Amino acid sequence: MSNRVIPDNSQLIEMENTKANGNDDRAEVIGAGTPEGGVGICGWILTALAWLMVICTLPFSLCVCIKVVQEYERAVIFRLGRLLPGGAKGPGIFFILPCIEDYTKVDLRTVSFDVPPQEILTRDSVTVSVDAVVYYRVQNATISIANVENANGSTRLLAQTTLRNVLGTKNLAEILSDRDNISTFMQVSLSFTYSQSKHVYAGEAFNTCP
Repeated sequence: MSNRVIPDNSQLIEMENTKANGNDDRAEVIGAGTPEGGVGICGWILTALAWLMVICTLPFSLCVCIKVVQEYERAVIFRLGRLLPGGAKGPGIFFILPCIEDYTKVDLRTVSFDVPPQEILTRDSVTVSVDAVVYYRVQNATISIANVENANGSTRLLAQTTLRNVLGTKNLAEILSDRDNISTFMQVSLSFTYSQSKHVYAGEAFNTCP
């Protein structure tokens, strides 16, 4: 059983307020700062060559350079491996330079998934099997790509861990009667962990089987 401390209601409120006020330092994008010297001479040469190739092959190069993302999508662009300033692009048309720029699409729609049944030992030494459902959506496409290797998979694993941790501190009667507080804790905990990159709408435990 994990030794993680489960916050009380006052701590949950403080966590939610911190997230809402944007005071969490973890919201910063990893590697977003521009190191001294920028991309360097090689980077500027490659960029100039890319522009030259685009100009020389007009209008055919537009088929490669012009991209479109849907209303519910955003594109996070990297140039020579570096995150471009200005945040994610979209919705609509945006421009990329061939060979030196790459982009990743991020879906901003609400995602739902089932948490597989978890075997949990309650505080009164009763083994129960509990599953849950979680709804979330990406709030900041740039942070979800730059700071997390696999945001969707990480959310699923964290939801399982959070469910086990919170239910392991309660007895069977509390689990059966206190589902609202359990759902609230899961929602706030998941949202706070990912700071500004995601917002969890609900994390609800159901189908408790002793």
